[in-house]
Amino acid sequence: MKLDKVRWGIIGCGDVTEVKSGPAFQKVNNSELVAVMRRTGELAKDYAERHHVPKWYDDADQLINDPDVNAIYIATPPGSHMEYTLKAAKAGKPVYVEKPMARNFAECQEMMAACERAGVPLYVAYYRRAQPRFLKIKELLENEAIGDIRFISATQYQKDLEAGKKPEQLSWRVQPELAGGGLFFDLASHTLDIFDFLLGPIKNVQGFAANQAGYYSAEDIVSGTYLFESGVHGIGKWCFTAFENKDLNEIVGSKGKITFSTFGNEPVRLTTSQGTEEWSFEPPKHVHQPLVETIISDLTSGSRKCPSTGYTGSRTNWVMGEMVKNYYL
Repeated sequence: MKLDKVRWGIIGCGDVTEVKSGPAFQKVNNSELVAVMRRTGELAKDYAERHHVPKWYDDADQLINDPDVNAIYIATPPGSHMEYTLKAAKAGKPVYVEKPMARNFAECQEMMAACERAGVPLYVAYYRRAQPRFLKIKELLENEAIGDIRFISATQYQKDLEAGKKPEQLSWRVQPELAGGGLFFDLASHTLDIFDFLLGPIKNVQGFAANQAGYYSAEDIVSGTYLFESGVHGIGKWCFTAFENKDLNEIVGSKGKITFSTFGNEPVRLTTSQGTEEWSFEPPKHVHQPLVETIISDLTSGSRKCPSTGYTGSRTNWVMGEMVKNYYL
């Protein structure tokens, strides 16, 4: 598929589209945002007026079938990702879907199959794959700055944000029917995907999930081990009802280690017998923009530069599913 200009329609113009993603579609060459949709029409209209978008809808089908729209960005909770992807594919329009790609691996497979049948590309919003900070880590690994890679470790824990809320006040992010699971699906997906980007696919997973605090039905703690196809070992622990916030990843090799956070802006740190080096990066104002640039390149030139596709995104869903399957049996 090759387009002269990518004319985007957004399904679900909520908070994530205000700064993180939406403006990127208007700033990249050969790209424009022509329509937005939200179930509450007044909110869709307000977004369109503030961001100078020509059209707004309160019905996703109308946006998908708008002839002026030739690519769809799905920014809803995961519970509707498959539904809208199947409809966009049927309409013959490329899809860019928020992460996690879907609620589970089976839904991911249906989405990929539909897009393959329709001959349309499917991209997933794991935007860190295109940011300079993580490209630097990939460069260090490829240049064997830490020698042979032995194992990785991921640690994330944070204060609870849902304590004391009534069921109707809980975020969709802790409602499995909308999110696929709890905050693990929303947040750990970024870390697991960036490991996939840096080190390749994971082939074996063993995990344990539980709910320790009892604030909602989804899991609130997950720990596990995983083995990459390359032979690299990995461990991870994620807790969302702790006393403070921590976000630390380590990649350990035969000659050194690389430490970095997934969500913070701390320097990327390389430690070897020669000492320590650090690299600092300012996060992009619109964090999706570097990835969106690769998507636009793909769609307008026929290249395959985008590093985050349905194929890669589905692998992260598979890993997460394996990690929590004991909890949802």
